[in-house]
Amino acid sequence: MTNATTADPPRTLEGRRVIVTGGGVGIGLGIVRRFAAAGANVALTTHSRSADEVVATLAGEGLDVTGLRFDATDSTQVTSAVGALAERLGGLDVLVNNSGGLVGRHPIAETSDVHWDTVWRVNVSSAFYVSRAALRHLGEGGRIINISSLAGANGGGNGSAPYATAKAAVDGFTRALAKEVAPQGITVNAIAPGLILDTPFHETFTPPAAQQQTIASIPVGRAGYPDDVAAAAEYFARVDSSFVTGTVLDLNGGIHFS
Repeated sequence: MTNATTADPPRTLEGRRVIVTGGGVGIGLGIVRRFAAAGANVALTTHSRSADEVVATLAGEGLDVTGLRFDATDSTQVTSAVGALAERLGGLDVLVNNSGGLVGRHPIAETSDVHWDTVWRVNVSSAFYVSRAALRHLGEGGRIINISSLAGANGGGNGSAPYATAKAAVDGFTRALAKEVAPQGITVNAIAPGLILDTPFHETFTPPAAQQQTIASIPVGRAGYPDDVAAAAEYFARVDSSFVTGTVLDLNGGIHFS
């Protein structure tokens, strides 16, 4: 099983112009697929993969997207890339800040300054840089969707304190930005996934036995998949979601409630 559903979503995002950061793998790629199938004009960004390679793969699936490779922790690159992608799209309606990652597991006593700073830049600075650049292009009806994590609320697993701290900061950034841009007709929300399989995150950092142990404790009886997150993101991206802002949505099968 790779997705919660195989049905194409209705074309609820027809004509919406979207940038998805970290759109080459895992949750980001799931969001790109769902948004494109829902009628959005999607531009994805990548760092670990060739954007052209991802775009070509999606073209083979009948999805027409564009892409660009850049480092979301470099503010100069971000400003240039977001401007270029907004120009390609003919404007911008939706930003999905999906770039982020655990980077590595280390006890606090063994966490270096470099590791702490890297995790912060990858998860928090990237969301700030891209959001700041996107606000130059977003207007009435604009949407910003941040991908957070259950770790931001429950502290995460062993060795993930920097990541949990960073994701808690993303939640705070979401709420602060939501208040600031609400008068402009722009909403800002976050999604905090729990165990989402078919992603490099858990393939790299969560052994199969630990995955099964977590699944056994999930009330709905299964793990999540990228399309579960994409379905929630698709709602936040819609024009008719305008009364929902500053929300951090728990998406974890009932294992945790904020």
